[in-house]
Amino acid sequence: MMQYTYSLILFFTVIVCFVASFDKRLRFDREFVPFLKAATLVALFFIAWDVWFTSKGVWWFDTRYTLGLLVGGLPLEEWLFFFFIPFSCIFTYFCIDKFFRLQSLSAFNNIVVFVSIIVCAVVALRYSDRIYTVLTATVTIVTLVLFHFVLRVQWITQASLVFTLLMLGFLPVNGLLTGTGLESAIVNYNPTQFMGIRILTIPVEDAVYGYTQFLLVLYFFKKFQSNPHTLGS
Repeated sequence: MMQYTYSLILFFTVIVCFVASFDKRLRFDREFVPFLKAATLVALFFIAWDVWFTSKGVWWFDTRYTLGLLVGGLPLEEWLFFFFIPFSCIFTYFCIDKFFRLQSLSAFNNIVVFVSIIVCAVVALRYSDRIYTVLTATVTIVTLVLFHFVLRVQWITQASLVFTLLMLGFLPVNGLLTGTGLESAIVNYNPTQFMGIRILTIPVEDAVYGYTQFLLVLYFFKKFQSNPHTLGS
């Protein structure tokens, strides 16, 4: 049973959202193709990052908790992570935006972007010898600069608010992956390559990593939608 742990975490993370997608009030099932296109495009980058970090020993996996199928040095479940987790996140954003219409929050975009960039820049400079910290902060800064100053997207604040709400799910899911309630962690981190600051068992970098991944998938999801007006632009 132990080898199904990672698989079960992914299953229970996505199953409620997947079933609810077919609700006639939501019909998120009509958005499956745009989502798959967006998730795949973003996954290409993050999986390459994952493979490289694993090869460098920045993190590694306890395969006792996986099915034992490795692809590119990563457990199969880790590949699925880049589809299952974003699915739940985008579904949640879709639902909240559909029923609450958060467009007015765009007035706060400047504050959110500038504060986030400054914090990430300070952290990257302070921990310049920690590869996970530096790369995560840098990718986040580049993403925010590109979205806000170049592409002029208007939904950064509403996406940030939704991601804050998603932390309620992020904590138990990532907590399990990083060892909460388990004999050992499924994902283990080299202590010399990140800040060492954790939320329970979760490195802070994981939350920032997840935020950037969410923003990127959401951006391409909106671009691939056949009717972009079904989601706030």
